[in-house]
Amino acid sequence: MRQIVLDTETTGLDWKTGDRLIEIAGVEILDRKLTGRHYHVYVNPQRDIDAGAVAVHGITLDFLADKPLFKDVADEFCAFVAGSELVIHNAAFDVGFLNNELGMLGKPVLTAICPSVIDTLKLAKEQNPGKKASLNALCSFYDIDNTHRTLHGALLDAELLADVYLAMTRGQESLIMALDEPAPQLDDADDQRAVLAERPPLRVLRATADELEGHAKVLGEIAKANKGHCLWLPPEPAPAA
Repeated sequence: MRQIVLDTETTGLDWKTGDRLIEIAGVEILDRKLTGRHYHVYVNPQRDIDAGAVAVHGITLDFLADKPLFKDVADEFCAFVAGSELVIHNAAFDVGFLNNELGMLGKPVLTAICPSVIDTLKLAKEQNPGKKASLNALCSFYDIDNTHRTLHGALLDAELLADVYLAMTRGQESLIMALDEPAPQLDDADDQRAVLAERPPLRVLRATADELEGHAKVLGEIAKANKGHCLWLPPEPAPAA
């Protein structure tokens, strides 16, 4: 399975009020292994960046002045993520911004080019209810080094989230490994009989007379409520002509 761990940075908190993307990053996971392949681009939003957003990611409009517009990178971005399962922390935020940018260009939304989206924020809250579920908190919980994360950055955050996601879903990896293990080869009939002999005999519990009587009573009540129709009772013989 091919997965892309995705993160973005933006000019503000709400695309509905005109905020735009300024950074996109994706890290590739193939069959639960990091491939080292990634996608990363800065985007000129052609609008101001909120001071609060700059405080979070440190990206200024001056830095983005010579960067491409989203329309110039949209096709390569879509080609990179196409057909993959997306892994995103607080997915509604990033997906909303990306869909808005794609929609303004008349291109299909993310869910049309990617089969599914995993929200690691939701997953973390389900696995550890009541615990903090920020990326920093999850790095601490899974003992992932994030000391170099002084500001938010799409590529760094995607790389950290990839490690977090693999740690969060490590049980799935064990299951996949177990399924991939070949069944033991038995050399002869004696070996097969030895394996069968190790299995404990099945314990058969039969209903008591009181339990059978109670069961028959319940079936009778069902038949009565349904005017004689009960699938668990044999049909009554038709009256003689």
